[in-house]
Amino acid sequence: MLNDVILVVEDDSIEAMDIKKTLESAGFSIPEIASTGQKALDILSKFKPDLVLMDIVLKGEENGIEIAEIIKEKYRIPVIYLTAHSEASTVEMAKLTDPYAYVVKPFDTDELIQTIKIALNKEY
Repeated sequence: MLNDVILVVEDDSIEAMDIKKTLESAGFSIPEIASTGQKALDILSKFKPDLVLMDIVLKGEENGIEIAEIIKEKYRIPVIYLTAHSEASTVEMAKLTDPYAYVVKPFDTDELIQTIKIALNKEY
């Protein structure tokens, strides 16, 4: 199996558990799920995942784009956005964080897994 560690940052607990189950069945390790940006940063200070799967709208003060910028600058971990927001203005803001991909919900499971595999294969 892959054994790559992914941090899922998703504020909808049902959706987060579905993503976790999907990725684990594909061989990825999902040790924790964060529902807020602050929780994601707390988790990142404890261990360094191989990739972050980031929703844009989160509970708490910061949105996923703001947290992705911190992750890029401080941790240098690749981020893939997984979000229902596909408005041009949101995509433009997200592009500034140099994500590895921008996947719009509802997503195709096979496409998401292939996107993750490609991102994990790149040098960061």
